[in-house]
Amino acid sequence: MGFEVFDRTSAPSTKTPFVTVQKSGVLSLNAAAHELINKADIVELLFDRDARIIGLKPAERSARSYEFRKAGKSGQVIVAAIAFTQHYEIDTSVSRRWTPYEQDGILCIDLNRHHTEIQGNRSKIPSTE
Repeated sequence: MGFEVFDRTSAPSTKTPFVTVQKSGVLSLNAAAHELINKADIVELLFDRDARIIGLKPAERSARSYEFRKAGKSGQVIVAAIAFTQHYEIDTSVSRRWTPYEQDGILCIDLNRHHTEIQGNRSKIPSTE
């Protein structure tokens, strides 16, 4: 069998939802994570201090809401949450990726759960727990 040229545009995107808290304080959701909240355009950012869980709740536009921006053609969306991460003292010394879950219409990121530290563009540091 001969070599085949890889066409990244036809490669299936991951079905596993991921949310990354970037070093910059930006939250990025892949398409599968965004789908968990019905591809909401606008969200409120929530935080449970005791459980250390970030919540993204679909919302109407208001002074407390945040609008997602599309990041390329991949279906990924981002929201600038710098003030949020600073206010709740969420560690952004390195970028970290979690598998979120949906609960009562809220996308939840449990900061106590297993995560992967991300360094650079797609290179990974070994997972931590």
